[in-house]
Amino acid sequence: MSSVDTVPTQSIVSPIDGSTLATRELADNSQIENILAKAAKAKSEWQSTSIADRIRLCERMVQYLEANANEIGLEITQQMGRPIRYTPNEILRGVQERARYMMSIAQRELCDLAVPHVDGFTKFIRRNPVGTVLVVAPWNYPYLTAINSVVPALLSGNTIIMKHASQTLLCAERFSDACAAAGFPDGVFQHVHASHVAVSKMISDWRINFVVFTGSVEGGAAMERAAAGRFIGVGTELGGKDPSYVRADADLALAIADNVDGSFFNSGQSCCGIERIYVHADVYDDFVDGFADLTRKYVLGDPLQDSTTLGPMVNTNSAQFVRDQIAAAIAQGARAIVNEYDFAASRIDSPYLGPTVLLDVDHSMSVMRDESFGPVIGIMKVSGDQEAVALMNDSPYGLTACLWTKDIERAEALGHLIETGTCFMNRCDYLDPSLVWTGVKNTGSGIALSELGFGPYTKLKSFHLKHS
Repeated sequence: MSSVDTVPTQSIVSPIDGSTLATRELADNSQIENILAKAAKAKSEWQSTSIADRIRLCERMVQYLEANANEIGLEITQQMGRPIRYTPNEILRGVQERARYMMSIAQRELCDLAVPHVDGFTKFIRRNPVGTVLVVAPWNYPYLTAINSVVPALLSGNTIIMKHASQTLLCAERFSDACAAAGFPDGVFQHVHASHVAVSKMISDWRINFVVFTGSVEGGAAMERAAAGRFIGVGTELGGKDPSYVRADADLALAIADNVDGSFFNSGQSCCGIERIYVHADVYDDFVDGFADLTRKYVLGDPLQDSTTLGPMVNTNSAQFVRDQIAAAIAQGARAIVNEYDFAASRIDSPYLGPTVLLDVDHSMSVMRDESFGPVIGIMKVSGDQEAVALMNDSPYGLTACLWTKDIERAEALGHLIETGTCFMNRCDYLDPSLVWTGVKNTGSGIALSELGFGPYTKLKSFHLKHS
């Protein structure tokens, strides 16, 4: 490299005030080669490590994250803007719950599979690790989303290379610190700060055996193109436009409270947050009034203040996308009963965007069709179940859907008709680690959590041993 050459870098620009929080050099080809070589070298030792020892080390990793939850929470807030009153709970509730559930079932789910006994033979099916897993993690829930793959992949005996979103580079470093503190063998977990081009080259390398990606549909397509012809798995969780349906028999107070939270928590930047609401005509007016009143109670402002309940979006471009969706909907006839100007901290040309509640919307509008990933919600009146289900399915996405009703049998019947990965009744925006996390249509083909969550990280080998 000549004296005039510069090393490519990535910087974290905090949405709080536009300051540069951290800058990191991107790995060059030789550094990436070293990372791939270390992962390949570590595979044999890690695969021969007992499941009990893998569980022990994963537990120590989680304990490190828990012990540093307040400091990590501050870093999350600084990097992506979620209020400090919430961010430590990403570790203390979500990460520990999911990680420990997967650890609790690992011995059972990773043991050999028995087959019918035949005299004179020993036969069984063994789950072997796939090898090295590349985890490309997003910024919106930087630890929760990553832990879904990191823990089951490690427990299954795989080595991991993590590439975190440029907005949350520090989270990848924290994972490395946690694994080092836990005592993982060298090379079992590594992180890399890399460009999109470098990530594509890594995926095409024979030493990468599985890819996990959470992000946009376009990003997921790029991952699959990079892996084309390699016959490796690519697990994706992509876009969403998750619907909610409030039936006439719903507990209205519960439906209002949870729909507001599901729509606007984390400034709407949640993979499974509510993005469109359908309400039965019999309760529509009462629901809308209650929803608007509760939405106005949010405190938008500096996320480092304990009183703030809604922080900035991740960056100005993302906020402008939502503003453009809102403006287009209003131009098409929508009506805002709550808008960003109801919140003093909202500022045009900034990430600070107060919630907007839109009525008189329909599916000709982008705000009801395209992923917003921000603090805006459209509410439509429906005549009954048939119309609601048709509208809920009128989407290229399908991650979660929620129903608000007192009739559990009807909820199960409707859930069967809704094109979604998870169907909720009387709750939303939550991952139960005992249930598989997956999606349909353009939401992707990933599988995480539950007893099925080890499947993507193992390959099956049959043993057919004839006794002499």
